[in-house]
Amino acid sequence: MSSLPRPTSAPNESVMLPWILRIGVAGCFIGHGAFGIITKSGWLPYFAVAGIPADLAWQLMPIVGTMDILMGISALVFPTRALFLWAGLWAVWTASLRPLAGEPFWETLERAGNYGVPFALLAVVGLSGPLFKRLPNAWPSLDGVTRQRLAWTLRITTALLLIGHAGLGLFSQKAGLGHHYESIGLSAGITPAVGAFEFFLAAMVLLRPAPALLIGVAVWKLLTEMLFLPAGAPFWEVIERFGSYTAPLTLALMMRRDFPRLAARSLHTA
Repeated sequence: MSSLPRPTSAPNESVMLPWILRIGVAGCFIGHGAFGIITKSGWLPYFAVAGIPADLAWQLMPIVGTMDILMGISALVFPTRALFLWAGLWAVWTASLRPLAGEPFWETLERAGNYGVPFALLAVVGLSGPLFKRLPNAWPSLDGVTRQRLAWTLRITTALLLIGHAGLGLFSQKAGLGHHYESIGLSAGITPAVGAFEFFLAAMVLLRPAPALLIGVAVWKLLTEMLFLPAGAPFWEVIERFGSYTAPLTLALMMRRDFPRLAARSLHTA
């Protein structure tokens, strides 16, 4: 029997996938930046990690917020390799500040969408070209190696953000999560059960990332983050987590095309 052909990007993918990922980066940085503009007391411990006192931190927040918003807008109108590299590294740093400030390490993993999505873009465009040259809106056709690299970056990103949220619920039993569930009439006691379910989802993403599963994960993440709203938090909390929705959605669109081929290969191998 002849070997299966190497997959390449469909024409619509070449435009759709980079735009979805760029929107994910933009949402993350615009949402995060908005909290800097309006100032957020919850940021004070993170500035303290760097030795910045509270009075100076309040003054710096709008500056950091403005920088983030400009980064988010740039991801849409003038994307570059340097932009995505900085976005990924900055998001890793801000996520790492949480355990450095005494919060559980699960908080860093839960924000994998913030840094995983810009790194996914870099997995395609690489760092070998001009750092500050505007990238095209459409990708060239992806070869098999690049396609696999992108898929694994998104797969790991999606699994990590699920694992982080799951750990906060199952092991840390974060009070804020219980408050979210109570805001829609559920008991805070379901927090560990939800965490266990999310660990299961993460395992399935790593072991069997079918398109329907990934779309379900994207919807699940959107719905659970929307719980910030009835709990009284600003809508920017939902916007800030755009990477958590776009990572599984992008992978689902890739897998929608690849899944029949992979299933056929599995049957052929069996």
